Amino acid sequence: MDELKWRVAREVPHLRRFAFALTGRREAADDLVQDALERAWKKRHLRRQGGALRPWLFKIMYRVFLNGRRRAVVAQEEFQDEVHGLEECSGLPAQEMRLRMDDMRRALDALPGEQRAAVVLVALEGVSYDQAANMIGVPVGTLRSRLFRGREKLQGLMRGEGRMAPRLRRVK
Repeated sequence: MDELKWRVAREVPHLRRFAFALTGRREAADDLVQDALERAWKKRHLRRQGGALRPWLFKIMYRVFLNGRRRAVVAQEEFQDEVHGLEECSGLPAQEMRLRMDDMRRALDALPGEQRAAVVLVALEGVSYDQAANMIGVPVGTLRSRLFRGREKLQGLMRGEGRMAPRLRRVK
């Protein structure tokens, strides 16, 4: 039992990142993680022994998210993310990196929920296609289609096409 608690605790940062990508708000993300962990704990006896823990937890969290979204529409708050050391790895000044991250957050928020979940799981979390499809309960082909459409729409939004134009443009 203690080993399961330890393994679940190691997954919390991944759960929080995915929850934030789904909800767009830190408070809502924390609540979603809490609800998902509570449900996982209640249903721990249903988990396959030897099965991967992260996909199981992500699937529970995604289902909790869908159930909550059906009950109420949550207003989006403006995303403010701290940039810690990203300017060193990107070569960009902190201000420009922050604006680009904010543009990406707004572009992700503009995606339909199904596409956003696919993009976040595969591109940001590094989950395999099979695992991601299992987590959100769709066939792999459907996941690939959502991922393709989501990436295309994200690229268009980041170039300024569609509803959202980036706030930062390079002028040379």
